[in-house]
Amino acid sequence: MRDRAAGTHWLGWLLVSVVCTQTALNTARPLLSYKAIALGGDALAIGLITSAYALLSLAVAVPLGRLTDRVTRMHGIVLAGTALLVAAPLLLAAAPSLFLVGVAGTVLGFGHIVVMIAGQALIAHRSAEQHLDRDFGWFTAATSLGQLTGPLIAGFVLGEARGTALTGPITEALAISAAAAACGLVGVAGLARGGRRAPGSAPRTAPGPRAPVPVTALLRRPGVPAGLFVSLALLASVDLLTAYLPLIADERGIAPSVTGLLLGVRAGFSLLSRLLLSRLLAHWSRRALVVASTLGSAGALVAMTLPVGEDPWVLAGALAFGGFLLGIGQPLTMTIVVRAVPDDARSTALALRLWANRFGQVALPAAAGLVAASLGATGALWFAGAVLAAAAGTARLSRSP
Repeated sequence: MRDRAAGTHWLGWLLVSVVCTQTALNTARPLLSYKAIALGGDALAIGLITSAYALLSLAVAVPLGRLTDRVTRMHGIVLAGTALLVAAPLLLAAAPSLFLVGVAGTVLGFGHIVVMIAGQALIAHRSAEQHLDRDFGWFTAATSLGQLTGPLIAGFVLGEARGTALTGPITEALAISAAAAACGLVGVAGLARGGRRAPGSAPRTAPGPRAPVPVTALLRRPGVPAGLFVSLALLASVDLLTAYLPLIADERGIAPSVTGLLLGVRAGFSLLSRLLLSRLLAHWSRRALVVASTLGSAGALVAMTLPVGEDPWVLAGALAFGGFLLGIGQPLTMTIVVRAVPDDARSTALALRLWANRFGQVALPAAAGLVAASLGATGALWFAGAVLAAAAGTARLSRSP
């Protein structure tokens, strides 16, 4: 068993970095859709651009996880991801075509996965076993805080602008996104200073001659396939919501500023559920919470497509309910996957989980784009609801650790 470093000062610095980089990411993510709209993109184009966000990550996730299983200090990896998150919004601001919007989205997604793999690996290897749920909950709560503030910033800057009038405000909002990512360097500096071993703790040892656990072996561990599918379904659904709510709102005459508030409501309630995760686990099992998370959020997404969902207040209620449930599942899948594998394969397993997430972020938005092209933007939410319902059934039947 690897050593768990004494104290939690490293966790505080990690959370600072995560809040800043996630704020930057979630300021820029809706702007991918608005930039595409400003350049004349339709529902299919937005689906393909959303897929491009996850494309490069498919190739690097597992190798990067192997790397974090071997290294003892990961602030350099966090630094590299943060630098990419500074560069991506600037590239998006300068993009003159839908193709380059997709390229900027790819860089944005790559920076995000680098930061997330390194951050999750820190928790997997430094947190005490009994604190995994708590620390992953705090990690994902920091993510939710960024998901809350980012769309609010984007919506505030875009205001009432529409069509080609979006160009100037988009550039301004992307500059703010790059600045927010740069603020994450403060957390990286803290990790670099605080990365030394605590007095009296045993050093974290690198793997010896033992060969890495094959990915196929990890996939055969009880609970891992279901954990990957649930995580994939939850994250892809959040992505589809982030990508298509601006388009749905535009079709219903809802201003970008209100859309930013609605996305913020979703993120705020996800943040709340993650802060309450320890209390929820005191009353219900992980499996019960995961099933509730997936099945309940599926219902919330479908409710948003109904005629009553044209009222912004009804949308806000559905997003609050769905956001609370969407927030529960992700940290629990982290713990499920970590506890299901050998200790020296924890980072690899978490990277495999992120690889599955990225696969879902490539495949599901592309499929949702085809559905939306024939059924309209609300068809994408119906598609997401169906995937979540399937994930709920998988979680119910799974043998989790």
